[in-house]
Amino acid sequence: MPLKNGISREQETLLLVDDNPTNLQVLYQTLEGRGYKLLLAKNGEDALNIARKIQPALVLLDIMMPGMDGYAVCRQIKNEPALADTVVIFLSALDDVADKVKGFAVGAVDYVAKPFQAEEVIARVETHIKIRRLEQTLAQKNRQLEEDNAIILESMGEGLLGVDRQGRITFVNPAGEKITGWSEADMVGKDFHELLMHTDPQQQRYPRDNNPVLQTLVDQQVRHSDRDIFWSRDGQALPVEYTVTAINGTVDISSACVVFKDISERKAREQALNQALSTVKELKEKLQAENVYLQEEIRNEQDYGEIIGQSAALKKTLEEARQVAMTDTTVLINGESGTGKESMARAIHQFSPRKDRPLIKVNCGAIPESLVESELFGHVKGAFTSAVSDRTGHFELADKGTIFLDEIGELSLDVQVKLLRVLQEQEIQRVGSGEVIKVDVRIIAATNRDLKQMVDEGQFRMDLYYRLNVFPLTVPPLRERKSDIPLLMEKFLSRLSRKLGKPLKGVSDVSMELLMDYDWPGNIRELQNVIERSAILARSEIIDIDDALVPVNCSQVVMAQDDDSDTARPRFKTLAENEKDYIISVLEKLNWVIGGKKGAAEVLDIPSSTLRSRMKKLGIERPE
Repeated sequence: MPLKNGISREQETLLLVDDNPTNLQVLYQTLEGRGYKLLLAKNGEDALNIARKIQPALVLLDIMMPGMDGYAVCRQIKNEPALADTVVIFLSALDDVADKVKGFAVGAVDYVAKPFQAEEVIARVETHIKIRRLEQTLAQKNRQLEEDNAIILESMGEGLLGVDRQGRITFVNPAGEKITGWSEADMVGKDFHELLMHTDPQQQRYPRDNNPVLQTLVDQQVRHSDRDIFWSRDGQALPVEYTVTAINGTVDISSACVVFKDISERKAREQALNQALSTVKELKEKLQAENVYLQEEIRNEQDYGEIIGQSAALKKTLEEARQVAMTDTTVLINGESGTGKESMARAIHQFSPRKDRPLIKVNCGAIPESLVESELFGHVKGAFTSAVSDRTGHFELADKGTIFLDEIGELSLDVQVKLLRVLQEQEIQRVGSGEVIKVDVRIIAATNRDLKQMVDEGQFRMDLYYRLNVFPLTVPPLRERKSDIPLLMEKFLSRLSRKLGKPLKGVSDVSMELLMDYDWPGNIRELQNVIERSAILARSEIIDIDDALVPVNCSQVVMAQDDDSDTARPRFKTLAENEKDYIISVLEKLNWVIGGKKGAAEVLDIPSSTLRSRMKKLGIERPE
């Protein structure tokens, strides 16, 4: 039947296996009408019986089933020769890495977590069906290649020539004349090396002492090769397969016989086959990489991932985000740490025409300087010491989709130049490769730094700044949208109630006043951490917030004396000063432990490497 893109295909049979009738029905409805023949099984034993009779192309297999579980079913399918090429995708609520490793070990090619989304199931099924068809096509072409080679050998015959002790050609058969283009009269008496093998496949002069034919004249060893070339009369390099054998005379070796054939067509087919196999490998690697990002996106939905709030400041930013989302315009999201810039980027992607393609997230500040270029643009094998294989970069993974470059201000000037080229030309080059790869990527960048000031200080390229700053958005800090705190708190408590398994209905009036009075330098992330810690310690449905978690705001203001006046005036600390004070206060409470389960990095919800970098930048050192 025809696909949506107009390509015709034969109807493939899919076997759906789940002991839950509701799940089976949902799967059936999800895949119904998409050109597949759908079969159902409620347990592992029935699934094996059906598979042996029908031999389905793909099995969507639940893991946790009574009797024979999904692992056992998959293992049995892969052990039976008639079913060994059946594609198996596991469906399970198990999300542990060990469970996934076990699934892949028994032969599964993919894993869909429950509860699943219909679009994800459809996309994975269609991708693996496509890969299966490509592999079948390649296998058929390989068989055809072998058959064609046999026909060519039978129809063309093999060339045959003799070489005497001095390396001169003594005879050649008609097939040899046809292959080389030389007549027997032109070849007999000529030096074999100088006529046919003077130059190697790399266009370098072939040393006479390394010529296998002449070596056989000396040591009588039979030699066979399909890696050399003969040069034809018209100056063309002919890939040949040949065998050279010494012919013994009465006293010494008198000559050698060379049997050869033109393998140009075979080499061309092998090259085409290798190219096709390389394409399949790249497709698999890209699919695996996209799967990693998709699973990470599902697992790492932050508690503030959904943008929540009714404040005027937030509504204004959201309205601007909706308007720009339908375009391909580059967006620069400005905002303090913890305000939800990533959530805003995700919202723009979801409202855009690219929503069905990946949103690839890159934290530019968390990637070591030496690896930034490789992470963004990819690399080829051998590009540097640890490059043991080709790697697809984030920009290639984001092709036809969106890439989110967080902490864009942390990129070095060298990488900024290459990023500018992507914005201007929509093309990249992998590290170690001269090949130009076209990409179609929508770029969303974010920063908590003043890029304009960095431009003035020479730390950020002006041309890149203006390329990124086409449509700036500013996510308001929580202190400017305090009316949203009750809504955010309600959402956090709802999720924490399910996560911790205890009822949580709200916070006390006194605690709410604390929350509303505090200016939240850490923004939504800090609020989330305070609520979660308080929820863990809560002994009733109403939470009391510890005063120590929400310091009074008077500590954020100091009094400074004007040199020219007797009146005192308030001087507010800068954002960097507040950030430094807050980090120090957290470190002091945790005995200056940075990493680990109870370290400051976990409390601040940032990688320990990022925290160390911020401490170094802010001049924070542990007191002696």
